[in-house]
Amino acid sequence: MGLKTSRALLCLAAIASGVTAFAQWTVDPPGSRQPVAPARPRIAPVLEAQWNDVQKQLVAKHVTGGHPDNGVRTLLNLPELADAVMPYTNYLTDGSSLIGRQRELLVMRAAWLGGSQLLWAVHAPLARNAGMSSEEIRRIAQGPDASGWDPFEANLLRLADQLYRNSSVTSATWQVLAARYNMFNQMDAVETVNHFIVLSMIYNSFGVQPDADLKDRLPADVPYTIHVPAREAPLTTARVEPTVGRGIAVGRTFGRYPTLNQRWSPRQTFINRTSKLTPHQREMLILRMGWNCRAEYEWAKHVGSVGRAREQGLEPRLIAEGPTASGWDPFEKAILRASDELYRDDVVSDSTWRTLSETFDTSLMMSAIFTTSDYRAISLSLNTYGVQLDQVTDERLPQVPAR
Repeated sequence: MGLKTSRALLCLAAIASGVTAFAQWTVDPPGSRQPVAPARPRIAPVLEAQWNDVQKQLVAKHVTGGHPDNGVRTLLNLPELADAVMPYTNYLTDGSSLIGRQRELLVMRAAWLGGSQLLWAVHAPLARNAGMSSEEIRRIAQGPDASGWDPFEANLLRLADQLYRNSSVTSATWQVLAARYNMFNQMDAVETVNHFIVLSMIYNSFGVQPDADLKDRLPADVPYTIHVPAREAPLTTARVEPTVGRGIAVGRTFGRYPTLNQRWSPRQTFINRTSKLTPHQREMLILRMGWNCRAEYEWAKHVGSVGRAREQGLEPRLIAEGPTASGWDPFEKAILRASDELYRDDVVSDSTWRTLSETFDTSLMMSAIFTTSDYRAISLSLNTYGVQLDQVTDERLPQVPAR
């Protein structure tokens, strides 16, 4: 009997035996407490004197002026990941359809929500260049209800808060956005928040520290609070209509915006074709994040035609039940915990990091953290754009008993 078959049978036996009483169905939502990143690097940035030819070429390709910050120099430990992340980062930072001030409002609110000292330090000067005062930058941390925002800018901050906390956006917030933005602007706004949440998660977990010459830090005297309305029911019609034609709905949805899609695609290529994670490990990370974000489309595709979870020896219901469900080995439990911690805390805990790094080398650690972080962003996009299931037979999120 093969390893995949025996593991799948073990999972099915666990369900049949009724051992779900202690299962962990869900975790607290993001923003329940302020994220706190490690005070020192877990993965050291690659010093310029140590760059090989591939790393030098990547810096020349992606970094204006050739002086990358600690985030980029940390990504250089896995050049393929740097090459996947930087096109989208650069596009959303200075190439999207949004004006600079609006971009920086969204980026810095994402940095505040995710507790990223590095992103705050890097983007505060960019915000000043876009016309923001130091008082306005501090007010970003205070959030959309702080006195002084015009109504549209306050709505942008609400968009970020709702994406972060609820993994979706209310109809009222979307309607205010649509009153001034066209579809391209709307997608750029959503993707800016989502991608910089991803960067917060991976930089926090890698322990990336702000560069010494960057003086701005997250305001320590502003309470960490997020006030959002209750999450609304999933959309039953698309807000962003996919293009007509062949292919799955998510690809045709991003295909509505070719300029954005061209920069977004390398992230997915890395996960699906370049990363050395096994399909079993990859699908555990993706499905657990999809479950926590309640992204039914993501769940359906990765249980079914895209991820084929059961063919990878996985019983999806046990992924929904989480790391405390019976049937997981200690390393698999750590994989699921990592996804839970990134969803809830924007950082992998020291204990989970140690457990994973006993098996994973640096490149696999970076790949695992990026994979589940990236699929948080995709979950948020799918929920917000209202991407609908491709087939009536697609497998929906499972119904599990309350704890």
